[in-house]
Amino acid sequence: MGLINQLLTQLKEEGGSDLHFTSGLEPRMRRAGLVSTVEGQPVLTRESAGRAMREIADEDQWAAFEKSGDLDFAYAIPGLARFRVNFFMQENGPGTVMRIIPEKIVPLDKLGAPEAIYKLANLTSGLVLVTGPTGSGKSTTLAGVINYINENQAKHIVTIEEPVEFVHQNQKSVFSHREVGHHTKSFANALRAVIRQDPDVVLVGEMRDYETISLAMTAAEMGTLVFGTLHTNNAAKTIDRIIDAFPAAEQTQARTMLSESLQAVVSQLLLRTADGKGRCAVYEILLRTSGLPNLIREGNIPMIPSLIQAGKRDGMQAMDDCLAGFVQSGKITREAALHVAMDKSRFESGAVR
Repeated sequence: MGLINQLLTQLKEEGGSDLHFTSGLEPRMRRAGLVSTVEGQPVLTRESAGRAMREIADEDQWAAFEKSGDLDFAYAIPGLARFRVNFFMQENGPGTVMRIIPEKIVPLDKLGAPEAIYKLANLTSGLVLVTGPTGSGKSTTLAGVINYINENQAKHIVTIEEPVEFVHQNQKSVFSHREVGHHTKSFANALRAVIRQDPDVVLVGEMRDYETISLAMTAAEMGTLVFGTLHTNNAAKTIDRIIDAFPAAEQTQARTMLSESLQAVVSQLLLRTADGKGRCAVYEILLRTSGLPNLIREGNIPMIPSLIQAGKRDGMQAMDDCLAGFVQSGKITREAALHVAMDKSRFESGAVR
């Protein structure tokens, strides 16, 4: 068994999430949100790191990495797990970060997802955005929603990812998993083609540019339920990020498109639990109400937090309210909440315990 396979096996056995394997450092693992050195492992040299990385890539993948200095792909160890892999070059030589993809999709109830997230699975059209920084659990939440649809509805679900992470088995629904760079040239190419594939649900792994965002909104307007991800921290910033992706001359039209298609924004973070043994997701949830389209069309985004507060009965919640609830229940510490809260004074004052 190669060195990386050995370390990935250890990562799985110890409940870690990421393996950091980089020239000039000892291998490291992220466990319960913290990165620490793997005991008993020597510092990796340029040669030893490259040799180990070469063992898990095929000829085409390695050639692409040598050409560009970056590579994303999925790697599987049969009987253990699948991993999302990023190869990169840095000052001391090659390196990789590998994130474990759970063998089994975690159902929404096991994730502790709010009831409002279940309702997203019952939508028939529109745009749903799940946002947050890298490593915040966006893919896991979306996999739970898609799994819920698969268990309960007869749909055609197309996933477009780079790489494909969670592989869903056909249950009531039928899946078409498409990997950018392998099955299709780009997210945009796949979205242009998807309207001819009779989709009910489309998952866009990352809405990273104007063209992808525009095509996803168009598909949502045409009656498809589109799920996408963005690296934004709250609902208001998400709406601004979508509009800012368009050229200035097109932003008025973009506001109209988004006002007609946006069904929900779920922003999430992963925080260490108070006992230090794991992590839990905290959520901000914006849902479509009669007032949301007007706010988007008029560019009145600063009113989004007020809309969320007014929509608590419908399942909406602000991130700081979710943090406060978790602090009061003892799920997370006040210090953890303070680090990510929008209104830090709420937690600094000690009013929330």
